Amino acid sequence: MDEKEAARAAVREFLTARRARVTPADSGLPQGTRRRVKGLRREEVALLAGVSPEYYVRLERGQATGPSPGVVDAVAAVLRLDDDERAHLDRLLAALSPATRQRRRSAARDLITPGVRVLLDSLDHLPAVVFNARFDILAANPLGRALLAPVFDMPGRTNSARFLFLDEPRARDLFPEWDRITAGTVAILRVEAGLHPHDPDLTELIGELATRSTEFRTRWADNDVRAARAGAKTFRHPIIGEITLPYEALRVDAVSNQIINVYTPQPGSPEADAIRLLASWNADDQRIGNPTAGTRGPNPEES
Repeated sequence: MDEKEAARAAVREFLTARRARVTPADSGLPQGTRRRVKGLRREEVALLAGVSPEYYVRLERGQATGPSPGVVDAVAAVLRLDDDERAHLDRLLAALSPATRQRRRSAARDLITPGVRVLLDSLDHLPAVVFNARFDILAANPLGRALLAPVFDMPGRTNSARFLFLDEPRARDLFPEWDRITAGTVAILRVEAGLHPHDPDLTELIGELATRSTEFRTRWADNDVRAARAGAKTFRHPIIGEITLPYEALRVDAVSNQIINVYTPQPGSPEADAIRLLASWNADDQRIGNPTAGTRGPNPEES
């Protein structure tokens, strides 16, 4: 499939999935008794958006050239797209432009800058981990590595999406909210796939996950999208027990595809006490020479 066909397929799959999610009742239309499609028909979307059925069919197939912002707004409203989904649709439609397709993405450099390493080393009281947009773990401070130790223990590519889906029993042990976390992970990967459909590393990752995990294939088919942002994550950790930690997702300006997740329990809280316990255990572990204890994640500059 060439780039143009891939861009069209991405638009078609996304709009079809979003159309299936909206029922006639949601839109004030009669349900009817002989519906062969889940959700709205194309003709119903066209009616509600105020465009011709023929035009909407072309739009959904990725064949409409330069739809106006007003048309896209109307379709987004009918399909009840949230902000992340609307931004994703805009990117998919922009990718249909020849000029956009000609602008090749420079090779992503998964190198950790000296400044980021200084930042990681300075966060000696908070777990911090550096991810790229494919969820490869590029670096971590000692607390980050201790918090996510099972992920680092997994053979092969150190990637949290691989851990979630390909080491599922241990992933479910570490993350009690496994279903929520995996849904969010796949939704973020969907955004990255829309931005960079021909990234070979991303293609390889998605292919591996789709081949080896039914759970991944099911979530990927939902075509949900979500931007990476701050939140909270619950861990069931062998040292500190079950704990819910808020985190900030800090984008590295110098390398746009890198995000630093810093877990930020409030000072004086039980969660902060638990992180201090983890830090003490990790320091003891390193003093006795445990070969699995480390201060940083894998460094692509050294591999």
